[in-house]
Amino acid sequence: MTLKALLLCSDDKILRILRRVLSDLEIAVEHCSDADSAIQKLTRQRFEALIVDCNDTATAELVLRSARAAPCNKRAVAVAIIDGNTGVRLAFDMGAHFALYKPISSERAKTSFRAARALMKRERRRNSRLQVQIPISVTGTLIETAQHAVTFDFCEDGMAVQFKHKLRERGRLNFVLSLPGVDGKIQVQGEIAWENPNNLLGVRFVNISPDAKHLIRSWVNRNSPESEQDDPPVHCRLTDLSLGGCYLELAAPFPVRTRVVLSMRVQAVEFRADGVVRVVHSDSGMGVEFTQGTEEQRAQVQKFIEALRTSQSALPELLIEPEGLEVDGQEGSATQPDPDDSLLELFRTKANAPVESFMRELRKQRHHAADSTEVILEI
Repeated sequence: MTLKALLLCSDDKILRILRRVLSDLEIAVEHCSDADSAIQKLTRQRFEALIVDCNDTATAELVLRSARAAPCNKRAVAVAIIDGNTGVRLAFDMGAHFALYKPISSERAKTSFRAARALMKRERRRNSRLQVQIPISVTGTLIETAQHAVTFDFCEDGMAVQFKHKLRERGRLNFVLSLPGVDGKIQVQGEIAWENPNNLLGVRFVNISPDAKHLIRSWVNRNSPESEQDDPPVHCRLTDLSLGGCYLELAAPFPVRTRVVLSMRVQAVEFRADGVVRVVHSDSGMGVEFTQGTEEQRAQVQKFIEALRTSQSALPELLIEPEGLEVDGQEGSATQPDPDDSLLELFRTKANAPVESFMRELRKQRHHAADSTEVILEI
């Protein structure tokens, strides 16, 4: 299924460049030259991306807000085309996820839209559901003896489950299931999102481990009738790491509040972690806060930090891929942040600071960490 983008722009040169770039990335373009026609299309058709020239900021804001109000496009990836008179902060405040600076070049546009395309695919597949019957067992606070049921449909974020009798449990539920063709059982937690009179319950996965999430995601991709390959994970450079987050250098960072999965390896030590982008510096890097704040994950991060310290300058391998966009903060940190984690504190207090100011504070932290027990590293 082809990805579709709506482009609002009246500049013929920009239009030619973006048509060529998006065609190369297999993204179909529907062009509008005025706000009224763009808003009309947003209410009637689904698009994976919305690209708006912010030459007229009032018009751009109107269209971006209209997309968020349209049920079929409220999760579309929004790209703002800006010049020196439109600050990137203003573009983000209007609802944009990515900013593309004028004058537009083919190479820079292609780099930005590769990152955008990965998010577009993830957002489209997010609600893709497979009608499949998978036997499960469930326990909970009020369910001491495991009850058995079958799924009605299944997706990456949850499942619909058919029970024989009404389930009285309203707290967190513990599920055990076996995916066809996957060795071993998968344990996940879930909470009830909806129910109907026929004992059919919608379950939303919560606190799922990165490894279990990876297994489920791979299985859904393989078995989807409209299966498409995700874009490959992005290589990036790890520069700073603490128990609660990391700073990464890459040419096309993902937007703030993008949920990501990081795979890190140095020598024989590797682990996978979930995170949310908290700080973005266009064309240079981003800060990611880990969202699985369990003791097990903290122990994995600590082990990785110790491996870096004893690796004799071996460079860590790091890959990152998007999981989707956070909505209204519903999928943020799983636990209260550690007040002693100065890297996370920097993310919170300097997220909107100019790049030079942020980097200056980051360098200060690196110098301080060298003479303390803090676990911030410069790689």
